[in-house]
Amino acid sequence: MTEITCLLDAAAAGDSKAAAALLPLVYDELRRLATARMASEAPDHTLQPTALVHEAFLKLLGPGPGATWNGQTHFYAAAAEAMRRILVDHARRKQRVRHGGGRKRVDFPEAEMVAETTSDNLLALDEALTRFAAADPQKAELVRLRYFAGVTLEEAADLLGISRATAARHWAFARAWLFDAISERGDLQ
Repeated sequence: MTEITCLLDAAAAGDSKAAAALLPLVYDELRRLATARMASEAPDHTLQPTALVHEAFLKLLGPGPGATWNGQTHFYAAAAEAMRRILVDHARRKQRVRHGGGRKRVDFPEAEMVAETTSDNLLALDEALTRFAAADPQKAELVRLRYFAGVTLEEAADLLGISRATAARHWAFARAWLFDAISERGDLQ
């Protein structure tokens, strides 16, 4: 068992010192995941990759009884899912009337170059991905790993225990399915 796996087990058992010792060991990988995910967000996004890493880490290993992990691969996949949920929740929050609703923040010099925010696209993708997961969970998991965790097709195939050729077929099908689902609603921008 690796040091990370041992610390994950200890943190899941409620050892706060293990959780504190774990963060420096997994931080670089979590930061890479967050940076990859934030690259497709709007440039004026109020969350930064560092805040996303910390919030996801707290969701996974915060106070209270923790989840059990089947190794560090399972932990990183759960971290990617936690980051996705945080970003979706953030996008939903920004669309509420109380938090500005459909209004866009515009700096005066850039008033003529206003671009649509991608939070609408993220919500449309999340809704389509939820429907897709009900129909085909394995292909939906492949999308989550590729899009939200930023893993390569080869890494995703290994994580899912499928061949690379199957992963490539699943990826092509999932992209087409999601594109059609989002296009039907007229949410594609």
